[in-house]
Amino acid sequence: MDLNQDAIAAYLGRIGFSGPVHTDLETLSSLQSAHMTAVPFENLHVFHGRGVSTAAEWSIPKVVEQGRGGWCFELNGAFSTLLEALGFEVTRLAAGVLLNDGVPPPMPDHLTLRVDLDEPYLVDVGFGDSFISPLLLNLDAAQDGGDTAYRLRSDGEFRILERASDDGWAPQYRFTLEEHKLADFTDRSDFLQATPSEHWTEAPFATRLIDGGPDRVWLLRNRIKLRRDGQVSVTAVPADRWAETLHDWFGMTP
Repeated sequence: MDLNQDAIAAYLGRIGFSGPVHTDLETLSSLQSAHMTAVPFENLHVFHGRGVSTAAEWSIPKVVEQGRGGWCFELNGAFSTLLEALGFEVTRLAAGVLLNDGVPPPMPDHLTLRVDLDEPYLVDVGFGDSFISPLLLNLDAAQDGGDTAYRLRSDGEFRILERASDDGWAPQYRFTLEEHKLADFTDRSDFLQATPSEHWTEAPFATRLIDGGPDRVWLLRNRIKLRRDGQVSVTAVPADRWAETLHDWFGMTP
């Protein structure tokens, strides 16, 4: 999908980006944090069984015109299309999430992005509470992700994204550098939508950065969680206030 100048302007307006656009690290970092602030990582269409697509022709109107968010296939699909329209060199990568005890899934279940500047960077606006600034792809050492430290460890053909935790390094996902098209993720997207899952189909959620991060808000089934200045608070949300809370914090309806 090609974006014309009006579509680019509408997308930049949606994420609140008004600065000059250059194909450099400063602009890329600002675009990533702006996107993660304005566009929530959420599962409401999937939870309600409405069906979603991996095509940019689906995800961009959903994000820009409808003011909604989505999961990785939608958010990173839309964002990669915007980056390409702005002149960035983008490669779409297939990843396997490792949050379940570090065990990779049988098929890749996450879309992440490589963006080549003077060096290659890992960029991701569709993994929830994750790094908010680009990570050097070829650096094994710890690096600042804007919220905490991350590292990209090599393991054979794979790169493994790890996040610093109190217990050491927690694996997030693994990926190869093989290029993929958005259509390559369709079968996995359809499978995840059709398969009962505590994370995707059985409980609604939405999360986004606050003011560029690292502060963040999560709205879960019956509570709202806020992280401000490193402190986390959790408040119960009654069922009859859930839609109102969603609108107040995310500007969306269920």
